Amino acid sequence: MTDTPLHYQTITEVAERIRSRDISPVELTRAILERIAALDGELKSYATVMAEPAMAAARAAEAEIASRRYRGTLHGIPIAVKDLCFTTGVATMGGTQVLRDLVPDFDSTVVRRLNDAGAVILGKLNLTEGAMAGYNPAFDIPINPWGADRWAGASSSGSGVATAAGLCYGSLGSDTGGSIRFPAAACGTVGIKPTWGRVSRYGVLALAESLDHVGPMTRSAADAGIMLQALAGHDPSDPTSLRAPVPAMLSGLGRGVEGIRIGLDERYIGDDVDGEVAEAALAGARLLESMGARLVTVQMPDTLPFSRAWGVLCSAEAAAAHRETFPSRADEYGPWFRGWLEKGSGYSGAEFAAANQVRLACNGTLAGVFEDIDVLVCPSMTTPPGRVTPEELYGPMGEDEWTWGRFTIPYDFNGAPTISLPAGLNGEGLPLSIQFIGKHLAEPVLVQIGDAYERATGHNLRPPV
Repeated sequence: MTDTPLHYQTITEVAERIRSRDISPVELTRAILERIAALDGELKSYATVMAEPAMAAARAAEAEIASRRYRGTLHGIPIAVKDLCFTTGVATMGGTQVLRDLVPDFDSTVVRRLNDAGAVILGKLNLTEGAMAGYNPAFDIPINPWGADRWAGASSSGSGVATAAGLCYGSLGSDTGGSIRFPAAACGTVGIKPTWGRVSRYGVLALAESLDHVGPMTRSAADAGIMLQALAGHDPSDPTSLRAPVPAMLSGLGRGVEGIRIGLDERYIGDDVDGEVAEAALAGARLLESMGARLVTVQMPDTLPFSRAWGVLCSAEAAAAHRETFPSRADEYGPWFRGWLEKGSGYSGAEFAAANQVRLACNGTLAGVFEDIDVLVCPSMTTPPGRVTPEELYGPMGEDEWTWGRFTIPYDFNGAPTISLPAGLNGEGLPLSIQFIGKHLAEPVLVQIGDAYERATGHNLRPPV
């Protein structure tokens, strides 16, 4: 029996306890709801706690399991979802006041698939307004459990905080420019940004349709694979969802990294990057080399022009997504996101087309980088989670140099899958993170590498202190 407190155990661990009847879904859900009640008034990760529906789902799961109708590893597991995902009868606000009264009458595909897997949905998680970078002043800002004055990772911040603090066993995040990877890195959790289209976006509020990804945030690579297994697959309601068969996401668990080719560009990792952040990524690469992986020197392009083009595309697509309420209800938006929508509304078709050409050039260049490797290694962020104040997070939007996106935006552009993993702590006791980027549809390889790295380091087992 593990000595880890119940709320910090992994999905893998508690699922086995449920399957063997050591603990019931009702006991488990009640324990996490009590923890939410005790801690989330301070951490503010939840926009809506669905206590009664969660307990009803837990009782139903318990009855099914008692009747030997066990659905699999997520059956009876308390999960939370980012408040972009439509949930029947529950407000889906997207962090924006203009949608405060939006109560869907159907589930998003990702919520439906979690329900079909028997998961217990605890509630909806706070996020930045519209899933961009700033918060609406009418909404709470999630508090990083590693430090109340530290950045919690932007858009999927509520997902990162709740998962890190043991207020759920896994969560859904979304990533358009880094918002699965940033909160995973800032809060010390695991995050998988799947291949674009691997997970349906039907019923998920859009930031930028051609860039948005939905994926799991957990406390282990195996747990992320478990959630992705349930979420992935073609959805007739989302014509952009991929028709490729869904592989066994956990097929590489325990197989190590022998022979896996890891691309490494030390300049890309180290130039203008915090020293401890860069060293954690390099140390991780060398560790995996010692375990049998092959390090292959690659040369990454300058990613700054890609990031600037991302700003044009993302803001213009955001303006399109909000055209029913912006600018007609502009005063209901917070200053940060209002500025973003104004920026996006101002671009011409020619400017959008030029930015899209940069995106295509980025994707072609990256295809060349990946010719002779299986994955690329780099950090998830350029710095540890920095100090922030509510005033700067609420806005207005400042000028942006785009350097923050060097390790994230290119892989939203090309839709490649990524995994971010805890990589220890820096000298201030703040989380560090390592990221592996794979080829399209290669999520099982990322889970395999993440599992091997975790077994060798145990970094993912360290809770906030």
